[in-house]
Amino acid sequence: MLLKLELDCPPDAAWDALRAPAVFRSVAAPLLEFRWLEPGGFPGEWTEGPHPVSARAFGVLPIGTLTSMLTFERREEVRLLHDRAQPEAGALQLVTFWHHTMAVSPLPDGRTLFRDRLHFEAWLATPFLWPAFWAFWQWRAARIQRLAPTWR
Repeated sequence: MLLKLELDCPPDAAWDALRAPAVFRSVAAPLLEFRWLEPGGFPGEWTEGPHPVSARAFGVLPIGTLTSMLTFERREEVRLLHDRAQPEAGALQLVTFWHHTMAVSPLPDGRTLFRDRLHFEAWLATPFLWPAFWAFWQWRAARIQRLAPTWR
């Protein structure tokens, strides 16, 4: 899946938003609720490395746990956040491969080009999971576009 969005915010603001767990949670809500699995709750900002979370559909139906393995990259004016998550329990274990990349780059008018790419595999379950992931990605895109103007 690949989404390309033009966001009404500066690239620095979009990059800061991508690294904020609060934004991660708000663009998924209310379809998915994520909970931090380490004491003290979510950090103020994502760092590179492992981040264990649990997921619940609509805040009540447990989906499972995973550890997001985050890395950051810069290619000239393009900043990328890679998440190579490792599903660990629950229905999420159907997913055998996960690589989510979000890229932020400047547009000529000062706004942001945001690319959101997900590559996942779930063996024989992939064609059945794809529509659900696609629908969720559309939801996220709408939420991101709606929130972007507040990221100043």
